Amino acid sequence: MRSRLARLKEIVQQGPADVIIGKKGLTEAVLKEIDRRLKEKGIVKVKALKSAIKVTGLDRRELAKTVAERLNARLLDVRGRTFVLYRPEPQTRKSRSSGGADKKASASVGSAGRRRWLQR
Repeated sequence: MRSRLARLKEIVQQGPADVIIGKKGLTEAVLKEIDRRLKEKGIVKVKALKSAIKVTGLDRRELAKTVAERLNARLLDVRGRTFVLYRPEPQTRKSRSSGGADKKASASVGSAGRRRWLQR
């Protein structure tokens, strides 16, 4: 699990931010977008503008923790005004009791997801 998170974090750190918190601060629209991306990808890179930090009245780490808590996500990293959130996909009963054929199918889906990250 730890090495998987480290690998995901490396991939995300190389690319641009997925969501930018703008001058209006932490709005419901921004939280919905971050939540949507977490559901879609499982990991999101978020950047807060200086004006967003000023408007919220929180420092950068407190802002990142607030977003993570409100979205039930795990805060992986904070670098400057950019932070990475992770939320594992909930396992279904079917995937827990799957056989070898399903593992091959999920592995190919996982590699396709990584390719999407790298192609950005």
